Amino acid sequence: MLYMYGVGEVPISISGDPAKPQTLVHTARIVGAVTRGIKRLKVGDSLGVRGPYGSSWPVEEAVGRDVVLVTGGIGLAPLRPVIYYLLANREKYGRIVLLYGARTPEDMLYIHELERWRGRFDLDIRVTVDRATGSWRGNVAVVTQLIKPAPFDPMHCIALLCGPEIMMRFTILDLEKRGVDYDRIYVSMERNMKCGIGLCGHCQLGPTFVCKDGPVYRYSDIKAIFTKREV
Repeated sequence: MLYMYGVGEVPISISGDPAKPQTLVHTARIVGAVTRGIKRLKVGDSLGVRGPYGSSWPVEEAVGRDVVLVTGGIGLAPLRPVIYYLLANREKYGRIVLLYGARTPEDMLYIHELERWRGRFDLDIRVTVDRATGSWRGNVAVVTQLIKPAPFDPMHCIALLCGPEIMMRFTILDLEKRGVDYDRIYVSMERNMKCGIGLCGHCQLGPTFVCKDGPVYRYSDIKAIFTKREV
């Protein structure tokens, strides 16, 4: 939780390297009063921070398996620390596949880092955009269309999803078609968090609170809630 004094507070995931806990790195989209205030900060200005709260990505459960990361838009930011961790402990995992979708090439995050990662032989990265602009010559499609040809073993993998809920819904359907069980699919439900400690109720998801029981959920645990509109 990051807050601007006298303005408000917003949930922003840590997007830096977990091997460097002394430095907090956040990636934020400028969409409201708080993030606009953060954008105006200068070196030496104060920014409030508390947390982190809730659950984490299941990197230990994924040991010995293929790991598939499917993300859209700003959703790459919360998964970036996972990628750092997986690469730092590469020998513990099978194939690592990142499927990343953005609206346009200009909306893509960490472009230089993606290029560097693509140069590795132990990481498979597939990127697509909804709409091509400029000199883009890559895939033009929704990110779910990258799932069918992706090189992973559906019977021995863990899938980590982060992005708009509509994207995650269709991603789950396509992962199911590949044979990935619901109990090996994890989704991030970070939304509407306000207090971060389960008191205000803004992030209530059925009988759970995203800030305390999430934001990372095993899909099989929330399937009945996830498929209902406006829950």
